[in-house]
Amino acid sequence: MEANDVIAITGAAGFIGSYLVGYLNRLGFERLILIDDFSNERKTKNLKGKKALHKIHREQFFDWVKSHPGLVQHMFHLGARTDTTEMDYEVHKKWNLDYSKKIWEYCGAENIPLVYASSAATYGAGELGYEDRHDLVHNLQPLNPYGRSKNNFDIWALEQKSPPPFWAAVKFFNVYGPNEYHKDRMASVIFHAYNQIKDQGFVKLFRSHRPDYKDGEQMRDFVYVHDVVQMCVWLMQQEPESGIYNVGSGVARSFNDLVKAIFSALSLEPDIRYVDTPEDIRDKYQYYTEADMQKIRTAGYPNKFYSLEEGVAEYVREYLAKAAYF
Repeated sequence: MEANDVIAITGAAGFIGSYLVGYLNRLGFERLILIDDFSNERKTKNLKGKKALHKIHREQFFDWVKSHPGLVQHMFHLGARTDTTEMDYEVHKKWNLDYSKKIWEYCGAENIPLVYASSAATYGAGELGYEDRHDLVHNLQPLNPYGRSKNNFDIWALEQKSPPPFWAAVKFFNVYGPNEYHKDRMASVIFHAYNQIKDQGFVKLFRSHRPDYKDGEQMRDFVYVHDVVQMCVWLMQQEPESGIYNVGSGVARSFNDLVKAIFSALSLEPDIRYVDTPEDIRDKYQYYTEADMQKIRTAGYPNKFYSLEEGVAEYVREYLAKAAYF
């Protein structure tokens, strides 16, 4: 990617998308096409002060590019329906499968490199592990319609005979960091725990409903949004072998560790209380995730990741405590 290249970003007003816009701006990329629905006023601050060529409603994008042939040179497709509690598959199919197919076909026809968001939700309960191998994709068993829609698109992408010149499906693990203020229930545990501490002085975590895990010892691969965006941009710039890539920290940590890091960032003693996992998600709850990061490392990815403590401290002190945006 060169500084004058035109880069299109779907989901540009959202959490990871808006961070990507800010990150690209800081690298000198300002010829950006921002694609989203822009109707959620709470997302407006995510883009305040950021530089771009155009903002285009996601429903109008394909008509818009027909009248601007050859303009877009790179595509980050991060827009999706991400609500894991939405059980109507058709809602996810519209945006995570059908819209994504149109993005793919557009990039293939116009010879545009594509980085698109998949998800660690595709791995389900982790019965087959967390390796980003293509031969596993057909056998994965996601736990909810969101994960199924993401996995179904990965399956479809791997079957295509006319792909974009380069493509990478990035399987995001548990991403946290600035610009997620609008996400409500789907915001990260760090965001919710910080607000609980400020409001009540303690944090509620889900009790374990499995004998092999103690309360709060459920584990996740928590990854700071800066690391996520850095990996996405590296893939687009370096164009290693096309395919599916995990995007996580590579280290599983417990929710207890996470919450203790928040209390530490606030210079407070931990106060953790356990509550039952809601029944509507209990049988779909992941107890362990950890990204196998060997593939992207083998491809040459050089950067060090934030530790959980480093990422939480920066997020809490520089963003949440100041109600700041990246």
